[in-house]
Amino acid sequence: MIYRRGQKVLVQGITGKQGTFWAEKMMECGTEVVGGVNPKRAGEKHLGVPVYGTAVEAAKQRPCDMSVIFIPPLMAKDAIIDAIDAGIKTIVVLTEHIPSHDVLQIFARLRNSESRIVGPNTAGIVTPGEGFVGIMPGHNPSVFMPGRVGVISRSGSLGTLICLNLTRAKLGQSAFIGIGGDPIIGTTTRDALEALDKDDRTDSVVLVGEIGGAMEEEAAEYAKTMKKPVVSFIAGRSSPPGKKMGHAGAIVSGGKGGYGAKRAALEKAGVKVADTPADIATMLKSAY
Repeated sequence: MIYRRGQKVLVQGITGKQGTFWAEKMMECGTEVVGGVNPKRAGEKHLGVPVYGTAVEAAKQRPCDMSVIFIPPLMAKDAIIDAIDAGIKTIVVLTEHIPSHDVLQIFARLRNSESRIVGPNTAGIVTPGEGFVGIMPGHNPSVFMPGRVGVISRSGSLGTLICLNLTRAKLGQSAFIGIGGDPIIGTTTRDALEALDKDDRTDSVVLVGEIGGAMEEEAAEYAKTMKKPVVSFIAGRSSPPGKKMGHAGAIVSGGKGGYGAKRAALEKAGVKVADTPADIATMLKSAY
């Protein structure tokens, strides 16, 4: 789930407006885009790379380490399953509002594969100085710069703000992992935390969470075992009880998922929790 220079990326939906725009930005940033998928334009070239009818066909022609999905919700299931059947190890699913029944079918197929899904409803992943996959502004040096801080976020906009603050503080980032804001996702906060803990280019981690769900509490259990400093910001401190936030996964129910519970679990695990995103860089500097 961490992009490395040289990994081959397939863009499913490359000929669409968003697919074209972001594929160009990814390529400018150093991401090795080796092809795209559009069944109606198979055999053509777009942005200088071949367009295939399916991901399975693309993988037969050239190796693909990652795929990124620029496909509308009602067609996303077939595209994701196509990428799974192609044996692509990491599938970055940007699409939101995929029907729940489709998501369940996708994850049923995923169980019998070696693929991992990042998302759905993710903004993508970024490794400053190497490349990015998705719709994060990985090409913008004002937001991202190489560093030693790993960032995990359910929200693309909050993740961008945190990375901007880290860059302004001259700390930079080792990797950004946007796990996605849907209620059912393929990579959890804990999964991402474990990946950054094992990453030898990461010295510390910023965990950006939201009220709703229990992912931050589950990640706190793993954070207890870490030697690397972890700091966190949880959005929704001022939200009225029971209030739903913007993401489908940010729902408080059954007395679980509230701000207080998340903060308490993280602080009990030794994670410093910031009151505002602007405090993160200062807290990181004092953590060493």
